[in-house]
Amino acid sequence: MTFTEFMEHLAQGFELAGAAVLAVGLVAGLVLAAVTWRRTSDGGRAYRLLRGFFGGALLLSLEILVAADLLRTVAVTPTLEGVGVLGIIVLIRTFLSFSLEIEIEGVVPWRRALTSGATVARRSMAQAGPGDDHGDPP
Repeated sequence: MTFTEFMEHLAQGFELAGAAVLAVGLVAGLVLAAVTWRRTSDGGRAYRLLRGFFGGALLLSLEILVAADLLRTVAVTPTLEGVGVLGIIVLIRTFLSFSLEIEIEGVVPWRRALTSGATVARRSMAQAGPGDDHGDPP
């Protein structure tokens, strides 16, 4: 196996991991939301949990997919055209991540502490536990 083939397979592994994070995040978010709804009878709280948890999974999967694109472009096809395409893809995914963080957190990133997709998902899981009626963590 050549280095290029290995890096291509590694990039495919990252893409698979990104898709898996997205799928598992959706299923786990739905389960947590259903449990929260059944336990608290608060549909709004269950919706906020689902939205926050899935948003965090989406952010994390975007970060993993950017890594896959980076591997593929830099190690597999290091052409000027490939680097240009990578730049456009990273810009689009960065804009999506930025927009998702604002949507989930309700505030622009420089107005709060730095978080990642995993942090957002963890915070949403904490909100599934017993807390007040506003969905705040315990």
